[in-house]
Amino acid sequence: MTDQEEQSLKETERKEKRLEEETEGLAKEQGRKKVYLLKEGATEKALTAKRTKRAEKQATKDIEQLAREQTRKKAYLAKEQAIAEAQEARKLKSKKQSRG
Repeated sequence: MTDQEEQSLKETERKEKRLEEETEGLAKEQGRKKVYLLKEGATEKALTAKRTKRAEKQATKDIEQLAREQTRKKAYLAKEQAIAEAQEARKLKSKKQSRG
């Protein structure tokens, strides 16, 4: 084998090796990309679940708060009604006493 043939063979081997390395590099990069996208998807899914849970919890708190406010309002109105009735009863009693 001549020097030129030997050099040509070595050059071909180097090119093949470089192609193999590039192919391996691309495969590794695709693998890393896939893992990254899977992690991102899992993270997004977890965040969505947390947001949903937080929103549900807030909705429950809002409903409870509304119920408490309605109960307070009813109690206040009942108290005001009782006061008004008591005042009316005193007025009537006072009128009866002043007539009698």
